[in-house]
Amino acid sequence: MVRTDERVVAGTAAAELRTYLDTVVPGYRAQWGAGESFEAALAWQRLLAKGGWAAPSWPVHAGGRGLDVVDRIACDAELARVDAPMPAGVLGLDNVGPALILFGDETQRASLPRILNGEEIWCQGFSEPGAGSDLAGLGTRAEPLGADGADGFVVNGQKAWTSAGMHGTHIMLLVRTDPRPPKREGISVLLVPMDAPGVDRRPVRRLTGEPDFAEVFFNDVRVPRSALLGPLNEGWRVTMTTLGYERSGVISTAAALQREVEILVRDLRITDPLLRDEVVRRWMDARLTGLLGARALAALGEGGTPGAAQSVIKPAWSRTTSELAETLLRVQRSDGLLADNPAVHRFLRSRSATIAAGTTEIMKNLLAEQVLGLPKG
Repeated sequence: MVRTDERVVAGTAAAELRTYLDTVVPGYRAQWGAGESFEAALAWQRLLAKGGWAAPSWPVHAGGRGLDVVDRIACDAELARVDAPMPAGVLGLDNVGPALILFGDETQRASLPRILNGEEIWCQGFSEPGAGSDLAGLGTRAEPLGADGADGFVVNGQKAWTSAGMHGTHIMLLVRTDPRPPKREGISVLLVPMDAPGVDRRPVRRLTGEPDFAEVFFNDVRVPRSALLGPLNEGWRVTMTTLGYERSGVISTAAALQREVEILVRDLRITDPLLRDEVVRRWMDARLTGLLGARALAALGEGGTPGAAQSVIKPAWSRTTSELAETLLRVQRSDGLLADNPAVHRFLRSRSATIAAGTTEIMKNLLAEQVLGLPKG
C-alpha cells in the first residue's frame, strides 16, 4: 500500500502514474493551459502513450500494462486528481482497441500502436437516424461480393451522432450483411478508413456550438474482405463486447462525479436557504452514485461481479449530472444568463448525459427486465 496526502492507493500502478503525472502535467499546462481543443487532447494522449499510460488495461503485449479493473480505476482517480483532459482518441483506446485485441487478425492488430499514440483516431458507426437506441434495428447495408464476401463488400447507408466523427481517421462500422435472419443476426463489423471513396461526413453541433458529432454517409463504399472484424454475420457479439468495455467505465464515472461535486460544494458560498438545500440534495445524489460505484468496485476486487449496482449507476449518473447543471445555473442567478458563463456551457453540455452510452429509457428497461425480472411490455 502506498500512502498519499489524500488517501491510501492500492497497488503500485496508481503510485507510479502519480509520479509520472506530477512530472509531465506542469509542462503540458504551460503549453496548453485548460484548453479543450482537439490538438490539446491529442498532445495529452501522446504524453500518456509515451509513458505507457494511454491504455493501461490493455494487455502488455498490446502496449498496455495489463491492469485489472480495480487498479485501472485507481489510475482513473489519479487522472482526475490533476483534472486530466480526455484523450483525443478515447473511443479507440476504450472500445475499438479491446475489440481488435479480442477479434482482430494480425494485420488488424497492427493498428494498436497507432491507436495508442493518436496516429489513428477511431470512431464508432453505430447509431442511425431510425435506429439510435435500437441498435439491432440498423439499416446500413454491406452487400457481400462473391461467396461470403470473399471479394469484399459494398456499403450504403447513414450513421448519426457519431462521436469524434469529424476528427476520425477510421470508423468501426456496424452493418447488415444478411437481411434475412432476426434483427440481431446477419450483422457484421467492418473497419473502414474515413477517407475511403464514397464516405461523406457532416458536422452535428452541440447546443454549445462545438461539432463534437458527425453524420456519416456511405455511398457505394467498397471495402475489402480484410476489413471484416470477427466472423461474418456475428457482429452483434463483437459489438456487445465493445459496449461492455464502455459500460464498465461507469464505476470510474461514478467516483469522478462524487469528487467533482464535493469540490464544487466546498467552494460555493450560498445564502439562499432554498438554494442551499438544493445544492445539498445534489451532493447527496453524487455521494450515493459514488457509493454505488464503490460497492461495484468492491465486488470486483473480491473476484465477484458488480451485479445490479453497476446497472443503476448509469441512469443515476445521468440524472445527477443533468440536475447538477441546472442547480449550478441557478446559483449564478442573473450571471447565469451570460453566454460566456461556464455554468451556461455546463448546462448545455449536460443535456447529452441522458443519451450517452445508453439512453435513460433503455437503461430503465434493462433494469426492469434483467435486474428486477419484470416481464417485457
